[in-house]
Amino acid sequence: MRLRNVKNKEEILNASPFLVKKPETYRGKWKDYFNNSNPIYIEIGMGKGKFIRENARRYPNINFIGIEKYDSVVAKCLPRIDSDLDNLAIIRMDALKIDQVFDHEISRIYLNFSDPWPKVRHHLRRLSSKIFLEKYESIFLDDKCICMRTDNTDLFCYSLMSFSEFGYVLKNLTFDLHASLPDNFITTEYEDRFSSQGMPIYSVEAIKVSKKVNK
Repeated sequence: MRLRNVKNKEEILNASPFLVKKPETYRGKWKDYFNNSNPIYIEIGMGKGKFIRENARRYPNINFIGIEKYDSVVAKCLPRIDSDLDNLAIIRMDALKIDQVFDHEISRIYLNFSDPWPKVRHHLRRLSSKIFLEKYESIFLDDKCICMRTDNTDLFCYSLMSFSEFGYVLKNLTFDLHASLPDNFITTEYEDRFSSQGMPIYSVEAIKVSKKVNK
């Protein structure tokens, strides 16, 4: 991926109160960071952050964390965050380190228009691959919920198989999400672009309910 540089990028990153500089220090203690025990939802690969920002604005009783690997993309997101949002944090990191930052405290994961990594030799880099699903096991608090949207047919079919093989139940599966949407539906920047071009958007909720132990 070729990214355009952002003017004053370092200044933006250093000055923003929303960017968590050392996220690993909050592993297992994110409720202390937010100063509450509200559910925590994360978006892996947040892009410019439209989706995560709007969710944080609309749902103040949920804590949201956006994760993005690239400095330039994070620098484009940070200035767009409303200064009064206290339920939103941004982390700049490679998703492979996700289990070093969270420990059984996440209630939902959003995978929106993730890199499809089309070459077969790169399939394990997909955020729905076995490698990542194993990492997610250690960061979920209780029941597991992964919400995925993509325009990529191959990635979507791969993900459906991967989720199923890992014990997830597939719900609200659709191959044309935008055929019928409520007026207040929150989209991403990529989603707006693709849907405006008439491209179908695929979506699924992968659910795994934790087994309760009777005492």
